[in-house]
Amino acid sequence: MRFLPVSAGPAARLLFVTRGARAVADGCMAVVMPAYLLMLGFDAVHVGVLTTATLLGSASLTLIVGFKAHAAPLRAMLLGMAALMAATGIGFAAVQEFWPLLVVAFVGTLNPSSGDVSAFLPLEQSLLSHAIADTDRTDLFARYSLVGSLCGALGTLAAAVPDWFARASGIDPLTVFRGVFLVYAAVGASVALIYRRLPRAPADAPEAEKPKSGLGPSRGIVYKLAALFSVDSFAGGLATQSLLVVWLFATFGISVASAAQILFWMGLLTAISYLLAARIARRIGLVNTMVFTHLPANFAMMALPFAPNLGVAIVLLLIRGFLSSMDVPVRTSYVLAVVTPPERPAAASLTAVPRSLAAAVGPSLGGVLLGLSPFGWPFLLGGALKAVYDVSLLALFRGVRPPEE
Repeated sequence: MRFLPVSAGPAARLLFVTRGARAVADGCMAVVMPAYLLMLGFDAVHVGVLTTATLLGSASLTLIVGFKAHAAPLRAMLLGMAALMAATGIGFAAVQEFWPLLVVAFVGTLNPSSGDVSAFLPLEQSLLSHAIADTDRTDLFARYSLVGSLCGALGTLAAAVPDWFARASGIDPLTVFRGVFLVYAAVGASVALIYRRLPRAPADAPEAEKPKSGLGPSRGIVYKLAALFSVDSFAGGLATQSLLVVWLFATFGISVASAAQILFWMGLLTAISYLLAARIARRIGLVNTMVFTHLPANFAMMALPFAPNLGVAIVLLLIRGFLSSMDVPVRTSYVLAVVTPPERPAAASLTAVPRSLAAAVGPSLGGVLLGLSPFGWPFLLGGALKAVYDVSLLALFRGVRPPEE
């Protein structure tokens, strides 16, 4: 059975491999990073600030990508990102003080969330949009998201290995966890080798057709979508996986291994949902799919603080894991469909920038709220804001349809 759509070009296969490798590393870091920071003696507020720094740095870097993507070679930018990923792992392994870690977190590529919020994503999406026919675009992005989610789930499951290895070997856990960051650096180096095999420019995007300023006739649509996505991302930042892990530790006293297993099953359900999202989108449209699969996930998120025990909390988390990200491949396909082909790199980047900036604010606020009360206010507030985003998206864009509709 063919995994990629028939119209997918060779670049798509390479980008699927890099997406999978990065997702494994990100999934592991979402659990390892907060556990490592707690081992160093930091509290929930420190974890929230460092998480915000990682997201803020990603947003800044993605903003640069947005301004340069229409003119600079995407392949070269991806190679630079891979080198930065390797340097980030080495930096986290080398320092233990808060302020140096804050600098590394800001300039680096660590991803503390369940999804990809780095500058890698819009660059890869731009290349993928040139490597597929319009009729297969949503299916390709669904499979791209599927690979990311499955590999991310494996990464969260692998996060239990350092804890097990430290106990089995008798080696200081801090030393073992520091070694995980060196593995992260090695993944960055491996990804760079794969990026070197990419073509130097998309075949259907000759230099003469590139827009002078990134965006042209679709500027208004992109800015409106970016504003809406920023609301969604700010709400998601309140409940990023790193803070979810801290909340599970504090509320139910679970171990790192247990947290990793919960996140693994959430990620697995998310992966399954992507393929369903593509089928649903063909029946009811891209915008309707984004909205009506997202709302129930938000209600589950709002109910999480009221969970009377760990079992109920896990059920709510699994419901959210299954429904909350169905909009991811659909949203990507929609953004790249409602703009002209030359605007796609800028549109992919500039819709990601406000999302990253908004998401960067959430963890600090969420960390403060968790520090003040273990109730789980970040999840209640985040779910409510996400519901507002869904209703607004439906009202503003249900009449803006992609070519295949």
